[in-house]
Amino acid sequence: MRATIREVAREAGVSPSTVSRALSMPEMVNPTTRERVLRAAQRLGYAPNRAARGLITGRTGNIGLIVPDLANPFFPSVVKGVQARAREADYAVFLADTDEDPTAEVGLIRVLGKQVDGLILCSPRAREEEIRDLCESTTLVMVNRRFGSVPSVVFDNVDGMRQAVAHLQALGHRRVAWVGGPRTSWSSRDRLRGLRAATAAAGMELVVAGHFPPHFEGGVAAADLIIASGVTSVIAYNDLMALGLLGRLRDRGVQVPEDMSVIGIDDIQMSAMSAPALTTVSLSKAQAGRAAVDLLISLLEQPEGVRNARRELPTQLLVRASTGVAQTN
Repeated sequence: MRATIREVAREAGVSPSTVSRALSMPEMVNPTTRERVLRAAQRLGYAPNRAARGLITGRTGNIGLIVPDLANPFFPSVVKGVQARAREADYAVFLADTDEDPTAEVGLIRVLGKQVDGLILCSPRAREEEIRDLCESTTLVMVNRRFGSVPSVVFDNVDGMRQAVAHLQALGHRRVAWVGGPRTSWSSRDRLRGLRAATAAAGMELVVAGHFPPHFEGGVAAADLIIASGVTSVIAYNDLMALGLLGRLRDRGVQVPEDMSVIGIDDIQMSAMSAPALTTVSLSKAQAGRAAVDLLISLLEQPEGVRNARRELPTQLLVRASTGVAQTN
């Protein structure tokens, strides 16, 4: 049978109200008394009821996580990182999928924000003015997007693009194409910014093929444009699109990497299983989820102490079989 707060109080030799304060507002209890209460609670296996604790602290013990598309293999890895860190911190996670719909995203933020202590938005598609308004009523942390003073966890896209371009340059490539993601994607714009800087520094020509859906089909749709452009290498917004490129290039009789080198971004599991295995810029997705939870908890505990907080995680190029020496005429 589960221990009660009165049993803990009796074991520690204090009142039930002191037990409550020691567990919910430890800074208000003498350190020696607090330690005695914690030892008693541990011996008895006592865990405060979440609902009761919420009445005391004004907290729900829940955090929300909103992602654009759970079918995209990038996001489940972030979710796992969020859930693992939240569980360690004794938070429950409410998960919602917007299906890449910015309007649905805003609606979910407003609804879910009333049921949780704070929200983590992964690759949010909402407009900047909408996010600014939402921050007035909801505690937010963003992953894979940066905007104003909203605390965020992002990847070092600039260095990732630098690594990819340096690799292609070393293989003798002089022209590279970029297959971009959605127009509303901050990470697509940030990667293109890094790519422009890297190709300019390397003296390489950059061909921007446009914006495409961030799915396998988006890469398929872009492939014919890439072939027509005459480039010898291409970098895709994510691995799913790069895999679509590989499929369509194969159908068109373009050999990879002999005729065309292909690089993706994300390092999803399928990228190592493709034929040829995909060279990709690896992102530490689970680490980003964990970092977002840490940032959100810090924001909840010290709102003014972590304003404008930004965490940038490193990227790493993983060289596989889809990139090779450029063919010379």
